[in-house]
Amino acid sequence: MVQLLLDAGALLGESPRWSTAEQRLYWVDIEGRTIHRTDPATGADEVMTLDQQVGCVAPRAGGGLVAALEDGCALIDSWGAAPRAFGPAVLADKPEQRFNDGCVDARGRLWVGSLTSDKAHPTATLYRLDPDGSLAEILGGLTTSNGAAFSPDGRTFYHADTPTHAVCAFDVDPATGALGKGRIVHQFEFGKGRPDGAAVDAEGCYWSALWDGWRVVRLSPAGELLQTVELPVQRPTMIAFGGADMQTAFITSAGKNLTDDERKTQPHAGGVFAFEVEVPGLVQPMFGG
Repeated sequence: MVQLLLDAGALLGESPRWSTAEQRLYWVDIEGRTIHRTDPATGADEVMTLDQQVGCVAPRAGGGLVAALEDGCALIDSWGAAPRAFGPAVLADKPEQRFNDGCVDARGRLWVGSLTSDKAHPTATLYRLDPDGSLAEILGGLTTSNGAAFSPDGRTFYHADTPTHAVCAFDVDPATGALGKGRIVHQFEFGKGRPDGAAVDAEGCYWSALWDGWRVVRLSPAGELLQTVELPVQRPTMIAFGGADMQTAFITSAGKNLTDDERKTQPHAGGVFAFEVEVPGLVQPMFGG
């Protein structure tokens, strides 16, 4: 059963990331320019406000967070500390773009993509930020980079360019981080929800939150639809696994740009939701920088 964990009222809730050390859920409100740290046991929600939009965050091995902001990535050394730039400000001269979805691989590298507001020109890019601060372009020609996640063995990388309605899988060399040729593993029907943020569970199945789809779905590694979980909000944005046994799914959502009538049917839009799963999720690696 889906439960409302936090009635956050986020404009664009995103990037839920579970900290096993703290037993807390980190997540962001991109357009609200905030990072949240939520305790599911008590419902307490701490908020850190930034001076620019934050697309995603991930815990760091040395403490604190790595954050992907509007123009580049940054390190946050402790809760409440000001972000300090890390790596090149690769989007500084691209005002139509900002960083969006990301995830960390087993080698402690952040795979993070941008989105562009200029939908007629798909120039967004998926990058890889290494622990030494170097930034490599991995995949170009995108509109909205999303759905980044790795298989349990680290040899398959999943990705979705949201407007295509397709989830793609790429062979990846875990040592070098080099991608092979991509293939579509699941094509969602147009008009019934688009693949947004995602996570992989211990059986290697890919969970995708469907923007404008009112649901999250579980796909087999081959792309077969195995499970659908209906949600009380139109725009779920991303799923993450956590809890003491990694069997709680957390889902962020967006509450922006809803009409009055739409808001009446989903009064908790922008909230964080949770439900229990049979197959646990994977403990997420931490950024090595």
